[in-house]
Amino acid sequence: MANTYLHPGERAAEDPIRLLAIRDTPLSVDEVFRAVGDDAAGGTALFVGTVRDHDRGSDVAALGYTGHPSAEAELRKVAEKVVADFPVRALAAVHRVGDLAVGDLAVVVAVSCAHRGEAFEACRRLIDDLKERVPIWKQQKFTDGTEEWVGA
Repeated sequence: MANTYLHPGERAAEDPIRLLAIRDTPLSVDEVFRAVGDDAAGGTALFVGTVRDHDRGSDVAALGYTGHPSAEAELRKVAEKVVADFPVRALAAVHRVGDLAVGDLAVVVAVSCAHRGEAFEACRRLIDDLKERVPIWKQQKFTDGTEEWVGA
């Protein structure tokens, strides 16, 4: 469905927050990208966070994410603030919880706007605020047998 063009500060009649989820199943970049499709969007910015094989000089074997019961509500607050601050056509964010392996997708966020600059800025704010405010904690397991909690 096509929406009319939004001028800065205007909001679409349809809720631009199209997909928000905290999941214990594998994430899909395609699902998130499709969720932010909009005929009036000239720019779509997408960020994919993956489990890397190292952190601060140590080799990572695996990690797990644990979310607080309020995580989805906090994710909605973050999304609503991004929508209030930017001329967002559509927004989507999903974060994985549970045990993940190196290479797995941990988070996928996307924002579409009329212009690319707005999309980049809004997507950057979305991922930064998600990481800062949404109560999801990471437990890293290193190949030397040590473990570390991040964000707890």
